Amino acid sequence: MNNSRLFKKSLLAVTIASASLASTQVTAAGFQLNSQSATGLGRAFAGDAVIADNASSISRNAASLALFERTEISLGANIISSEVDVTGTTYTSPISGGAVSIDDTQNDATSFVPNIFVAVPINDKFAVGFGAYSNFGTTNEFDASWGAGTGAVITDNGAVVPGADAFGGTTNVSSVNLLIAGSYRINDQWSIGAGIDIIHGEGELKRDSEMNIVSGGSPTGSTTSANLMDVDASGWGVGFNLGAVYELDENNRFGLSYHYSPEIEASGTVSYGGDANIGDLKMPLPSMAEFSGYHRIEDTKFAVHYSIQYISWSDFDALVTTDGTNIKDYKWQDTYHYSIGGTYYINQNWEARIGYMFDEGVQDSLTSVSVPDSDRQWFSAGASYHFNADQTLDLGFTYLVGKNVAVTDTIGGGVEQGGLTLNTTTKATAILAGVQYTHRF
Repeated sequence: MNNSRLFKKSLLAVTIASASLASTQVTAAGFQLNSQSATGLGRAFAGDAVIADNASSISRNAASLALFERTEISLGANIISSEVDVTGTTYTSPISGGAVSIDDTQNDATSFVPNIFVAVPINDKFAVGFGAYSNFGTTNEFDASWGAGTGAVITDNGAVVPGADAFGGTTNVSSVNLLIAGSYRINDQWSIGAGIDIIHGEGELKRDSEMNIVSGGSPTGSTTSANLMDVDASGWGVGFNLGAVYELDENNRFGLSYHYSPEIEASGTVSYGGDANIGDLKMPLPSMAEFSGYHRIEDTKFAVHYSIQYISWSDFDALVTTDGTNIKDYKWQDTYHYSIGGTYYINQNWEARIGYMFDEGVQDSLTSVSVPDSDRQWFSAGASYHFNADQTLDLGFTYLVGKNVAVTDTIGGGVEQGGLTLNTTTKATAILAGVQYTHRF
């Protein structure tokens, strides 16, 4: 059999697709990144589209600008430490003679996600805001030895059968969202807002496989390494957002927002086997809608708040190139996350908050070892210290835990169609910690 062309084509598909989306930075379903502020982090982002306790709220709802009475700048960063356990892995190929066990592995990643926001009231009716933050990001790195040597190069017929390490590799994908927003207060109850999102995404993606050399049907004892994928690509996209706030009274308000996310064309170096002419990558990002409520219990120091967010992950049905080539099907499903939290206003200097979020996973009929996706639970806590009326320091902490997920990943249709099959179980956890400083003028 000469499987060289088959495996080169199918391997190209899986390496581009899984590299673009691999996710051990497991802060949200798919490759969404819930890390816009330490304040939101401390309450699992419950009520964030309407609380407006610092300028970071404009990342969730531009209409919240109408709730600020003074100019303020908010600067912060979140640290994300994630862990994905990959266990019980077996690999099957046309030459493996059955399922081959692969050692368990644990993929760890630590990321630094900064943000900055500015809210500027112009007068009683108008306000403008600016922000720089991230809505999407992921990082993943399998050890080079994981699954190595399970494939083969058969010299007498030219067949190239990559090993289980073809499913792993190194991925670093990041995005920056530059926001320009404005709001208009219609009356004492209603405010509306809108903004432009300028998004830049970039990624470094590598896939290699160490394979045995087989001659005359027998291993020679030698190995060879093949660079299967080397990508360094980036691109820009422009989206928009709309929002509204309704204030029932000074203690009760609701917020509704919609973010349209663009499709980004990532261009640069996309190399496979020396061929860099396979077109640019088209990456459709999901749009999001969110409803939030905030209710301070009258004559008490307590408030409750909540959010429901919808994410249109079905937009990410497949990854294709600009020449129309279908690289890989994903068939992700639309998802929701639900969060609820509470704030205790201890005194004029201190606030404490807690939150819980249930975040639905995006995968449906298709699963992947490079996207350790599942339903997730967030357990969050945070605090604010007001130095004075002009300066505030916020701290937030979240423990995130996913479920064990049985994964079947394939290349070339799987071993039943002459391709490769990987069966495994993944489980993702993460710790997020953030700090935010706000200064009012």
